[in-house]
Amino acid sequence: MRVEETGFAAVDGSPLAGTLCLPPGEGPHPAALLLVGSGEVDRDSDHQKLRTGVTRMLAEGLEGVGVGSLRYDKRGVGASGGSFLEASFADTRDDAARALEALRAQPGVDGDRVVVIGHSEGALHALSLAAEDRGLAGVCLLAGPAVTGEAALRWQAVRIIATLPAPVRLLLRVLRHSPERAQAKLFAKLRASDVPVLRIQGRRSNAGWLRGFIDHDPAEEFRRLQVPLLAVTGDLDLQVDPADLERMAALVPHEHVETHRVARVNHLLRHTDGTGSPTEYRKQLRRQQPLDTRVLETVTDWVAARVASGDVRSGHGTAGEVASGP
Repeated sequence: MRVEETGFAAVDGSPLAGTLCLPPGEGPHPAALLLVGSGEVDRDSDHQKLRTGVTRMLAEGLEGVGVGSLRYDKRGVGASGGSFLEASFADTRDDAARALEALRAQPGVDGDRVVVIGHSEGALHALSLAAEDRGLAGVCLLAGPAVTGEAALRWQAVRIIATLPAPVRLLLRVLRHSPERAQAKLFAKLRASDVPVLRIQGRRSNAGWLRGFIDHDPAEEFRRLQVPLLAVTGDLDLQVDPADLERMAALVPHEHVETHRVARVNHLLRHTDGTGSPTEYRKQLRRQQPLDTRVLETVTDWVAARVASGDVRSGHGTAGEVASGP
């Protein structure tokens, strides 16, 4: 695989830096655009304090089936210019569209055999691109929601509180701390403001992105989707409701939908013997635990099938659970 640094301009002109991977030879080759999750993360899905490596490992898995990839640093992160805090949710989506244009413009890429793969927030942007672009060979949503950002955050808060140690839950009850009330106050504060950066709990936060996220509803984009869809979520994902897989399948107007609810997998797409709580992430990453093999093989096999021939719309819809352990 040929690996090289590349770049393109964001919608505001900021230079965005990324990594382009292509199989050897002139091509043209099939390729995937890889979109990272939320937060101040780079092209590999790494934050300074939480190096998850999700998109890096996806790129490596795609390499094994002869599919190239492009992944890039968000604005103000890694080698990219611009401001992370001032970028809105719409800006992030538009940057993904620019990245797709840049990938297709590469001389070694077959523009008719391109898929978009997004994890978490990246899944929302992948869906947005696919709803507008019928020329894609397919779209893959990993741990992606099918409800508004507000609904997803409310669901998430209740589930994560339940995984905390009993003494912590007791203390929260004593202090009468309600995640629902706290979230309602935060959402009201965000909607009452129109500034891109706002101080929340003493920290400067990307308020413009948060406002766009909580109000974004992907339902209409699912209804407009015309390209094949693969959606994969772990059954121990506590940040996105695994039941959203069924919502996706019901919303998409065609039969080329494949969903997988993978047993004992969390939001970082890792196998877990715990609860799936974010409190377990650091321990997993310290052990350098890779992506669950079932998730990675499902994605790479599906992508390879979508780009293997000119008939990228071929395939059939399936839904089910993947129960075996790694």
